[in-house]
Amino acid sequence: MKIGISTASLCKRAETEDALSLLKELGAETCEVYLGTFYEYRPEFAKKFAERAAGVEVNSVHANPLNFEPQLFFRSRRDRGDGFYWLDQILRSAQIFGAKNYTFHGSLRKGGEKDDFSYIAERLREVADFCARYGVNLCLENVRWGLYNRPSVFTELKQRCSQLSGVFDIKQARKSGYPYQMYIKDMAGAISQVHISDADENGKTCLPGQGGYDFKEVFARLKDAGFDGSVLIKCENFQETDELKRAADFLKEVIYNIR
Repeated sequence: MKIGISTASLCKRAETEDALSLLKELGAETCEVYLGTFYEYRPEFAKKFAERAAGVEVNSVHANPLNFEPQLFFRSRRDRGDGFYWLDQILRSAQIFGAKNYTFHGSLRKGGEKDDFSYIAERLREVADFCARYGVNLCLENVRWGLYNRPSVFTELKQRCSQLSGVFDIKQARKSGYPYQMYIKDMAGAISQVHISDADENGKTCLPGQGGYDFKEVFARLKDAGFDGSVLIKCENFQETDELKRAADFLKEVIYNIR
């Protein structure tokens, strides 16, 4: 496993291009580039700032999911076309950054709706095939308000969309109310990357090593599920950026001790 940092951890402190430079200074082995605005989706942006990531592997790109991802599930082809326009821009940017994975939230949950897995999987196959044209994997993240809002959803969709990979987010698992172990089991054999953070005694998200998670157990379960990829710190709750480096070093030591 490689320990890295998502630029989303720095989105309130630095622009994306500056965050890329800072990640190198912090010694990150790998990263996820969070593109938060339509301006940042454009390949022109990626071309201008990709060199700032030189020396750090860009594992994945992640967009603001509410900007266009729900449109990819609309019934109207015209609405979906707008979504695919922006997905095309992001995937071209992913190629420039050298990223092989696209972190995806999908449709927005309103609460109480029934899952039409046949229709959802049809749309997912369409999106996954589109991503594959750019050499990028579609990776569905567990998110309490998104498409993958509870354990078992991934298994249902993977059966219908074999190309689908998963992103395990421990914070989102906690907020969903389900044990994180259920999500790891649900995605076993198909986890592309991990978003990691910790939680203090009051349930507030914090950097790894500052809360109560037993990360030895977390990583052991990930290893048993066949995962050996990028573990990306995704947390905005800290004071100084040096704390990110200490958190990364903490996680590296945990992983070393379970080998």
